[in-house]
Amino acid sequence: MAKFWFVSAPLFGHLDWGGYLKTAQALSKQGHEVIWVSQPKIGGYLLQQGITFAPIEETGWLWPPPPPPDLTTISPQEAIFVRYRRALDTWLDEHLVPMGVESLLALADQTGPPDVLVTDPFLSASAVVAEKLGIKMAVCGWPATAELDESKLFAVQRELARISRDRIGHFCQRFGVKGINFTQGPTPAVQSPHLHLSYFNEYWHQGEPDFLPQTHFVGGSISTPHTAPPQWLTALPDQPVILITLGSVFTGDLGFFAWSAQAAHRLGFIPIVVIGNNPISPEDKVQLKHALPPTTRLLNWVDFDHVMPRLTSIVHHGGMGTTHAALLHGLPQVVVPHAADQRGQAKRVSNAKVGLNLSAHDVKNGQLLPAIKAVSTEAKVKQQAVWLADELEKLGGPQRAAEHLITLI
Repeated sequence: MAKFWFVSAPLFGHLDWGGYLKTAQALSKQGHEVIWVSQPKIGGYLLQQGITFAPIEETGWLWPPPPPPDLTTISPQEAIFVRYRRALDTWLDEHLVPMGVESLLALADQTGPPDVLVTDPFLSASAVVAEKLGIKMAVCGWPATAELDESKLFAVQRELARISRDRIGHFCQRFGVKGINFTQGPTPAVQSPHLHLSYFNEYWHQGEPDFLPQTHFVGGSISTPHTAPPQWLTALPDQPVILITLGSVFTGDLGFFAWSAQAAHRLGFIPIVVIGNNPISPEDKVQLKHALPPTTRLLNWVDFDHVMPRLTSIVHHGGMGTTHAALLHGLPQVVVPHAADQRGQAKRVSNAKVGLNLSAHDVKNGQLLPAIKAVSTEAKVKQQAVWLADELEKLGGPQRAAEHLITLI
């Protein structure tokens, strides 16, 4: 049996990517030694999930990012650069990435290196450490794609690419590696030469750059709950139910929750509003409660395995884990992206014809109600969502992902 490290940023959203944690559990059930490596914040949850946890001081992921400057005082071009730069700093911070490398190397010295290092898609420290230890690295949750044509990049993208290459070069020089686990072209990214696992399928990525041969699409499968459903869920009246969420990170848009719930209520749905575990002020929570219709269930967290079979549709931010879970359950979706890769997920939902992609401007201009009505009542949308769920299930899900990882031993 082999030893696998699963390395992630200390954020609950980075445990998913459509099936990352479930892949670790699948390997563990086969008798392999599986150790999840991250900062202590998420350790208790992983132990509850039956996975051995090894805490380290730093993973190299910058979160939360520093407060943004007042973008109204700079030019639109400078504002765009600031937004891109802040995104770059989360995964390629000049100070935290070396600290993450040193923390992982120290763990390897203490416990011995793994046979395979499995990483979430944006941990630069994992890419350096796998090469330093001379072991294979696999990326879970993101396909490996062909490089973009540098001549087609915007000026701000070319400048950020230059900054990225410089930083990666400094990391490689400091730790005596060549950077084999990074792309070598104009748009640097963490990339394994051996294996990338995506929990979607090729149809989901239609129209995107070509996939490299180390990419394998494994789809996903619905998990059967092992606990009793919560009392509030079983007590719901026999009416259509809609879930409204912004995931676990970008949860401060209280207007989104109120507008979505009011639109759902006017259409005859029971809104379940999930605001995440990030604290909001008591005043804001009281204000939100007053803005929600009386039938709303307001919660910090829900178990998708229990709740999604009860839903008619879902309104959300386009986080990869939420999007993937909705696809597996064949749910029509309305997606209002707020940051990062959410815009890509929202576009794919629309391209796959399983829902609609709304902008913040659309929401403020009253488009939520007609969007929710359209996806929840149009039979073709539901049929397409059910078809895509079946296609994803056929690929094998986390069990198939575990089989691919075993081939790296």
